Amino acid sequence: MACNYHLECLFRSDAMAESQIKSLIQLLAKLPGLGPRSARRVVLSLIKNQETLLSPLIRALEDAAQKITQCSTCGNIDTCNPCNVCNNPKRNDAQICVVEDVADLWALERNPSYSGRFHVLGGTLSALDGIGPQDLNVPGLLKRAKSDVVLEVILATNATVDGQTTAHYIAEKLSGLNIKISGLAHGVPVGGELDYLDEGTLSAALRARHPI
Repeated sequence: MACNYHLECLFRSDAMAESQIKSLIQLLAKLPGLGPRSARRVVLSLIKNQETLLSPLIRALEDAAQKITQCSTCGNIDTCNPCNVCNNPKRNDAQICVVEDVADLWALERNPSYSGRFHVLGGTLSALDGIGPQDLNVPGLLKRAKSDVVLEVILATNATVDGQTTAHYIAEKLSGLNIKISGLAHGVPVGGELDYLDEGTLSAALRARHPI
């Protein structure tokens, strides 16, 4: 009788572990660039290296969940508010580079060609997805652009239909202000996204920006 109970406990334990592993694989498979097959490889690697990978990853995720916040000034994500980019006194206050999301900000931040400020819209206008001006952080940009310090707003939205539509909308909203409005030019392919471009391409695009 005791033997049967012991076997039943082992079976339940194995079933529970299998269920937890499947759940972990399903969650990882939802991440960008990871499908079910890649997620299984990641999970296996984590399980095989629990002390060096899994445990530190768990602690890092818990720490990030507690400390990461959105910058109330530019929309970036960081462990402080305002973020480290906005807090940097060496950056050029006269320029604001407008991007769609945080990934684009990080892409441009890696490039030494730009040393101004940033503003994250949080997406683009999209009639198909039901995203209108009220869903984007446009009011925050207009408020910042009205500052006497700001001389130029660079519209660095992606070279997609929605990205360009958003850029033209913002350009119209900024047209009454006495500031230069420019956009990225050469170097950014049509349909391209900033996060996938190399530093040389981004440098060329920033240098060749043009009035809108």
